[in-house]
Amino acid sequence: MSEAILKVGKKGEIFTSKELRSRAKIRKGGKVKAAVVDNKLIIEPVPSIEDLLQNPILSITVKKAEKLSEEMQKEKGVYG
Repeated sequence: MSEAILKVGKKGEIFTSKELRSRAKIRKGGKVKAAVVDNKLIIEPVPSIEDLLQNPILSITVKKAEKLSEEMQKEKGVYG
């Protein structure tokens, strides 16, 4: 776990260190999600489309994807 004392700017901006951003995988120009849980501010990165494509959660062949698509279309009555 990394902890640091951060500076809050005049307009409420929170300034983090390069090390904290790097460890949290927060990139320049990227997006973050913020939530308040038990009076604590939780900030975490939102992965970009590029990040998701580089690290797929699921591996599937085109043939299997087509078969699943056809089955779903048949279930909904929109196949053909």
